[in-house]
Amino acid sequence: MSDSMSRERGKDFVEGSSAGGSPNDDQQQPATPSRYESQKRRDWNTFGQYLKNQRPPVALSQCNYNHVLEFLRYLDQFGKTKVHLQGCMFYGQPEPPAPCTCPLRQAWGSLDALIGRLRAAYEENGGSPENNPFASGAIRVYLREVRECQAKARGIPYKKKKKKPSPSKGSGGNDDESSSTMHFS
Repeated sequence: MSDSMSRERGKDFVEGSSAGGSPNDDQQQPATPSRYESQKRRDWNTFGQYLKNQRPPVALSQCNYNHVLEFLRYLDQFGKTKVHLQGCMFYGQPEPPAPCTCPLRQAWGSLDALIGRLRAAYEENGGSPENNPFASGAIRVYLREVRECQAKARGIPYKKKKKKPSPSKGSGGNDDESSSTMHFS
């Protein structure tokens, strides 16, 4: 949410006016979409164009996780992250000393963020959460494989954090992590 939108909502709350305001409010100050909202709209339009360019074209209502996976693979050609192949002498080195011919790919973090935006856009554009192809387990598996593959190829160890065993009920100790703490990674 942009600062100006936050201020306006806060002002409305303090003044006791309704959240909707008068019909002329929108004409006086058009709300500028946030960077996230703009990117989400661009991503949604790009995905829609990708589906239209398929032979035969795919209607959004017919889109499934396979179309999403194909789209993610298609995007690799525009990537900027060097991912060393297993036969490359720089495989597993975070900072190789010389250039190589290994392909450039989309970085895992970029793909993960893209899927998050498309997942939200799908539902905002009338898609049901139950049928959201961006929320499919196959997409999560693909992203996990990309993350692990890129981490190995670039020599960046990725280790899933293990949960610490919960303390016994009578111990009353103060651990850094409690069983009720959620960690997002």
